[in-house]
Amino acid sequence: MNDVKQMSRAVHSSELFAGIPECEVEEFVGRARTVEFMAGDVIHSEDDPIARVLLLMEGRVKKSKCSGNGLEVVLRLGVPGELISEPTFLPRGKHSSTMQAIQPCKALAWECASFNALLERFPRLLANLENILTSRLAELTQRFCEASTKTTSPRLANGLLYLVGRIGERVNGHIELRVSQETLGQLTGMTLNSVWLQLSILKGQGIVRLRRGIVEIHSLPHLLMCAESTHSVPKTHLGPVLVGAPVDGRNRANTQ
Repeated sequence: MNDVKQMSRAVHSSELFAGIPECEVEEFVGRARTVEFMAGDVIHSEDDPIARVLLLMEGRVKKSKCSGNGLEVVLRLGVPGELISEPTFLPRGKHSSTMQAIQPCKALAWECASFNALLERFPRLLANLENILTSRLAELTQRFCEASTKTTSPRLANGLLYLVGRIGERVNGHIELRVSQETLGQLTGMTLNSVWLQLSILKGQGIVRLRRGIVEIHSLPHLLMCAESTHSVPKTHLGPVLVGAPVDGRNRANTQ
């Protein structure tokens, strides 16, 4: 019982439980079991049957699809407090993408039938689930529009801003993103060479600094200017470096 209370407190701020009384969260969590994954584990593959619903408690995952030519496209990075699987009311529902742990992860798992039965008992949870799915669709639509209409410079800048809000960590006056250039390319639909070129331009302007597996953001205002631009970033110095926006610090762990 104490374990259930501890887990309930840990996930009470989750998107799934927004506005839900603690007693109901405890009952919901009490029907789940805890599962763990090592970094690199495939949690599920595209077209696998949907057998359970997962709520991430620790670690980080990536949701991706492979294109027809075998290139991986990262659709989303999942962080603690988020649903990382696709709920379904269909008995033969299948996953539309692949989910992989990129850090050691711990999650709460509900069998689909049990999860759906709980949704019927707690209508507010169903409303939260609908809000989550609507938000995810809007996010994918926005990123698709950016990839389709923007040149590489604003596209990369938007990708970096997306990551600032999800995995950014303030360190000594700047923001660190623990993410590989390969993952940046998969998130933004860019080749590795294009990512390297645009990061080099941003580095020359003092907007970012690069370390192995880490991108340091040293000027959010100028990065925002790059994201709003419809042209390539000019190779000119943009002035003094400032950091001036809040960062969502839900997860401080590393990303490969």
